[in-house]
Amino acid sequence: MDVDPSSISKNVRVDVPIVGQVASVLEDMLKLLKERLPAAPSASPKDRPVAEWWAQIDEWRRMDCLQYDRNSEMIKPQLAVETLYKVTNGDLYLTSDVGQHQMFAAQFYPFDKPRRWINSGGLGTMGFGLPAAMGVQLAFPDAQVACISGEASILMCIQEMATCLQYSLPIKVVLLNNGYMGMVRQWQEFFYESRYSHSYVDALPDFVKLAESFGHLGMRVEKPGELESVMREAFGIKDRFVFLDVVVDPTENVYPMIAAGKGQHEMHLPPSLSDRELA
Repeated sequence: MDVDPSSISKNVRVDVPIVGQVASVLEDMLKLLKERLPAAPSASPKDRPVAEWWAQIDEWRRMDCLQYDRNSEMIKPQLAVETLYKVTNGDLYLTSDVGQHQMFAAQFYPFDKPRRWINSGGLGTMGFGLPAAMGVQLAFPDAQVACISGEASILMCIQEMATCLQYSLPIKVVLLNNGYMGMVRQWQEFFYESRYSHSYVDALPDFVKLAESFGHLGMRVEKPGELESVMREAFGIKDRFVFLDVVVDPTENVYPMIAAGKGQHEMHLPPSLSDRELA
């Protein structure tokens, strides 16, 4: 279902297209379901397919598709985002650029307040995160504001750190630094037999020194055991812009993932779940 008919069958062919507002369509569907389905799965022959379907759904629900190695000697990007949530107690306006860091933030920072997650969605606008954070900080001067970004994205509007100094914006940049254009590298791994081309970054600046050259404070963390303390120090500084360079595992991928044109049963799952049937 979609309010925009041009989105129907855009990527995957739709058998039953429904055009309308999600709320009203779901209300109508629920009404029909209540009329046609039993209140709970039954053991009678008539209702057995429904019970089997609920059992299948429960089996899928038990799959932890967001699991990652919590004992890694390298900082996992998922851990960095979870630590960010812990340090900020969930009370944060968070902006992002585009790529793996955007997906990790959406998955592992459990937003429970409206309008706290500011990003460009699927528009693919690298360089959006820092200017967006500046706008949010100006609108809410007493709020905690952070931009979570990647190396390629943050460099696109890096000059705005000068504007942040001019207007005394105490934004915190959390850079998930994996040395790659992460989502490009992931696609090359999955769909191009790991033929990596122009997805790695061999000429990155020293982001700590770069932040300092703009008059800000820069920090770098490379070990999981130091992540929380460094992040607490950064967010404990309320009156300054802080650039936190977090060196993360360059091989980590975003899961689950469905390639364009593929079905739900063809999604990529973490390696530990790759042998599970989805249909």
